Amino acid sequence: MPPASEFKTFVTDSASAVKSDINVTPLVDVCLVLLIIFMVVTPLLQSGRPVQLPETGNPEKMPEGAKQITVAIEQDGSVFLGDKWIPNDQLLATLQDIHERTPDKNVVIKADRRLKYAEVRKVMRSINQAGFPGVGLETHKKGQPGV
Repeated sequence: MPPASEFKTFVTDSASAVKSDINVTPLVDVCLVLLIIFMVVTPLLQSGRPVQLPETGNPEKMPEGAKQITVAIEQDGSVFLGDKWIPNDQLLATLQDIHERTPDKNVVIKADRRLKYAEVRKVMRSINQAGFPGVGLETHKKGQPGV
C-alpha cells in the first residue's frame, strides 16, 4: 500500500463541476451554412438545356417529377430532349418511341424567348402527333432572374 502522502484529495465544488449541457452553437452554425448553400445552389439546378425563358406575370405552378419530359428549343431552333440534341427529322420518331414506352409522361417545352413562335408550334405539333395529349410551356415570373 502506498504511503498516505501519495493520496491526493480532490475537492469538488459547484464551480469546477463537470457541465453536462450541450453546446448547440456549433450545430446552429453548421445548419445555417448548409441552409445558405442550398439556397444558393437550388436555383442553379435546372433540368434540360439553359435557355432564356419568356416572362409572364403570373405563371401557373407545375410540379417537376420523374414523369416529366423536358424539350428545350434554343434560339437557333435546335431541339433537345433533356440534354440530348435531336435532329428535326428524328424528333417525331423519338417522341413516338418515348410515348410507346411510357405513355403517362408529361411534356414541358422550354423555348427561348427570342425564338419565333412558329418553331415552337412545329415542336408542339410533333409532340401531339407522337401521342402525348398535351404540352406545357415553361416560363419564369417577371422580375425574377432567369437563365
